[in-house]
Amino acid sequence: MAQTVLPFDIASRTPHGDELWGMLPQPLLEACEQSPFLAQYVQLLPIEEIGIPAFYQKPSRSLSQLEVRNLIYPIKEGLFVHIYPDTSGARDHHISIEPTIVVNIDHLMPKVEERLLAWAEDIGRIEDKEEKKAFLLKLIDTVCTTVRRPPNGKGGKPDKIVVAPLELEAIRYRVLRDKVGLGILQPLLLDPNIEDISCSGVGHIFVEHKIFKSVQSSITFIDHDDVDDFAVWLGEWIKSPVTVRNPLVDAVLPDGSRINIVYGREISKRGSNFTIRKFSGTPTSVLELIEFGSLDYTMAAYLSLMLEEGMNLFVVGATASGKTTLLNAINTFIKPDAKIVTIEDTPEVYVPHKNWVQEVTRHGSGDKKGSEVGMFELLKAALRQRPDRIIVGEIRAIEAVVAFQAMQTGHGVMSTFHAASVEKLIQRLTGDPINIPKTYIDNLNVVVIQSAVRLADGKSARRVMSINEIIGYDPVSDSFSFLEAFRWNPAIDKFEFPGYMNSYLLEQVIAIKRGIPPHRRKEVYNEVKRRARIFEKLHKEKGVTDFEELFQILAEARKQKLF
Repeated sequence: MAQTVLPFDIASRTPHGDELWGMLPQPLLEACEQSPFLAQYVQLLPIEEIGIPAFYQKPSRSLSQLEVRNLIYPIKEGLFVHIYPDTSGARDHHISIEPTIVVNIDHLMPKVEERLLAWAEDIGRIEDKEEKKAFLLKLIDTVCTTVRRPPNGKGGKPDKIVVAPLELEAIRYRVLRDKVGLGILQPLLLDPNIEDISCSGVGHIFVEHKIFKSVQSSITFIDHDDVDDFAVWLGEWIKSPVTVRNPLVDAVLPDGSRINIVYGREISKRGSNFTIRKFSGTPTSVLELIEFGSLDYTMAAYLSLMLEEGMNLFVVGATASGKTTLLNAINTFIKPDAKIVTIEDTPEVYVPHKNWVQEVTRHGSGDKKGSEVGMFELLKAALRQRPDRIIVGEIRAIEAVVAFQAMQTGHGVMSTFHAASVEKLIQRLTGDPINIPKTYIDNLNVVVIQSAVRLADGKSARRVMSINEIIGYDPVSDSFSFLEAFRWNPAIDKFEFPGYMNSYLLEQVIAIKRGIPPHRRKEVYNEVKRRARIFEKLHKEKGVTDFEELFQILAEARKQKLF
């Protein structure tokens, strides 16, 4: 199975003396005072090689600019992470600081497991996570003690396993981690800064960090058998077993993260592998995306008008370009009293509205093949639910036909789609196997092109490459017309507004919907500017960045006719 291998030999190190505490920055010292295992870990660090790590309660994206990354930050459930610098200049290390990292309990766990076997059926019957945790902790106190007792007369052995206080903390942690959590991977799931967890086979697991990008975790597999065993265990844990006959599994973890497992060396030359795409929890707000440089205030103002007036919108781009992140962020612009239906294979779309119907496909296997419910069926059913807005997690195939039919009947539709440009999007929609009639395409109003890019300074980032307005199809020339309302200028990393005083949707659609007479339709651009100023004031002056807080502010502003 997987092992934790640190970039330094912790077992051979002698703890630093008391003088170390006087050298630590105050935030790290306070964290060590509250966490004995963190204090012990810091005492064993090779300070002479890497220096004293900084401590951040909540690391910011600006830390990506650090030349030497040596810092510790807390994650959920009382654990910590150390971003450990690689002295060779290769990938930095992501070390999960757990109670078990400083205390070796490998010789104790077989004894504990043997004692817990007596309650195996009781443990298995408990479904509730918190109830199972409480029961396991009670059992550990039943089988372990930190108090040495005289023999009870039965063979001269104590009735409980005698352990040191730090060993007891480590045993409690290990049992909960392995029996309730996802084993050695659990700390990675508890780190909100991780986006993806990737095992390519033998060797280290890699993680995609929101701040530090690709880093190497301290979790490693020594040989192919280890990876195979872990893949089988993982499949059983998620109740989607992998076998030689069924070597591919796609599933969803309890926290909403997506997992893909490939088992065996017959179909993967490097052996079993798996990838976990973390569920992000509370979505990134549009103001945070502006802070990251993904778009600007004027673009946000433009999109808020489009969604408020029911325009149909696709966010288009390659894999991992940030399509779903952007889609979730702009959901705050949909009117708060709207009824929304979301349709997905894997739950990733999030809306803050109360009247939200969340529907997910169902996959059948074996005898249950006939019980499958796909995107196509869910989308057809959604049309009978009288929604104001239908959001499809990702349109891939035949469901696009129903989506465009929904647009024609007046339902607002939003979705993500895999394509690199507006031209490629139209080619895919009108070609096999989707085959949308060309005359239907102009039902789609707005196409946002999102991409992962490399900036002039060499750093990677995500940017809205363009926002495009679909105008129509000319059957005579067999061509489509669209207008580029916004575009990203890579030379200066700024956004341009070529659609200013030239926007088809703003002047011919939005202005009319808002009751602006034709001879004054240019006034709609003043509303774009006004909203941009509001977003900038909320962000820079009021410090608003939270997704839910922004939605509540906009909802209240609409109620008071201010937005």
